[in-house]
Amino acid sequence: MGKTLAEKIFDAHLKDEPFEGTKVLALDRVLCHEITTPVAIADLEWRGKDRVFDPEKLKVVIDHVTPAKDSKTATQAKILRDWARRHEIPDFFDVGRNDVCHAIFPEKGYIRPGFTVIMGDSHTCTHGAFGAFAAGVGTTDLEVGILKGVCAFREPATICINLTGELPKGVYAKDVILYVIGQLGVNGATDRVVEFRGPVVEQMSMEARMTLCNMAVEAGGTSGVCMPDMTTVEYLWPFIQDEFTSKEAALAEYSKWVSDADAVYDRVVDIDVSSLEPQVTYDYKPDCVKTVAELAGTPVDQIYIGSCTNGRIEDLREAAAVLKGKRIAESVRGIVSPATPKIFQDALGEGIIQIFMDAGFCVTNPTCGACLGMSNGVLAEGEVCASTTNRNFNGRMGKGGMVHLMSPATAAATALTGVITDARTL
Repeated sequence: MGKTLAEKIFDAHLKDEPFEGTKVLALDRVLCHEITTPVAIADLEWRGKDRVFDPEKLKVVIDHVTPAKDSKTATQAKILRDWARRHEIPDFFDVGRNDVCHAIFPEKGYIRPGFTVIMGDSHTCTHGAFGAFAAGVGTTDLEVGILKGVCAFREPATICINLTGELPKGVYAKDVILYVIGQLGVNGATDRVVEFRGPVVEQMSMEARMTLCNMAVEAGGTSGVCMPDMTTVEYLWPFIQDEFTSKEAALAEYSKWVSDADAVYDRVVDIDVSSLEPQVTYDYKPDCVKTVAELAGTPVDQIYIGSCTNGRIEDLREAAAVLKGKRIAESVRGIVSPATPKIFQDALGEGIIQIFMDAGFCVTNPTCGACLGMSNGVLAEGEVCASTTNRNFNGRMGKGGMVHLMSPATAAATALTGVITDARTL
């Protein structure tokens, strides 16, 4: 019987099975940011275990509130900063070099096919786009990971999402994953790995695959994964070229993680995207999804383009193509946050930042702040935001605020008209 990618990774990293079905895995990466890690640090200090298992395998960033907005967030950052320096963690990204965690870590080449990755952040599943098993964990698991380099999991079954057909023009990965979540429901993939397969995924860039995997957790998934292929190798090549004689050799090595043809899945969901339309959420759950056409004309107060879901250069290009030479509606405010300094620099070099500014957008530094209503774009009660982020929970971007999730192109079109708009109609 064949095995899925997740099963292969579990087998290769298994350290112990203290209880039947509970598997302790060796970790390749432990990722940390200033919101969840300081709690783990404080507890380790209290227990007299202020140690790290391998400073080279820890990757640390201040990203949720940056720069600090008040004394509390400054203290959180200081705890993380002092800890990283104390343990001589080389890959620590402080203010000025920092960025959205799930954008910077892949961009730096830290994630590879076959890796096990944890972080105290639910959207750690983003990194499964590289053919890794990546999962968000709680404080206790994060502490153990930092201290011992292991984490315990119940081995999840896998749901295969087989995407066929051809994406229509003006329809993007964000539309695909919103539609998938709408089909599965917010609990439809609970305790499951969501494996994205099919010709549509094979044609996607790494940025688009990260968008798919990023939101697997919104359907309850432990992780989202894509199969490593030549697209993966091309993305990683600057970081792995000294490890392999050729890209073909790298592909041959990474292909061992690809799910076998006779692997057994919990279920297989076939979706033909050929007639898919741009999607948008309504209400307060990620599975409340309709076509943009169904919600067209809904007024909004703010447009936000950024986050670990859609703050990469590909996303900014999509939005800029809609905005070029135009001004946003007087009734709205627009905010864009490139996800990393490199993305910001690339967008600057390509003239994309100028397009956003000419259109009337406020361009901010890389930050997660607006996404969870902490800074750089918090909503007032009763306000509505058209957002490229990943959650539309009640109050997510500010108490009493409403969030409509959508693609960068739809967000840009909505900025121009002041109401939810299909970019294709412009």
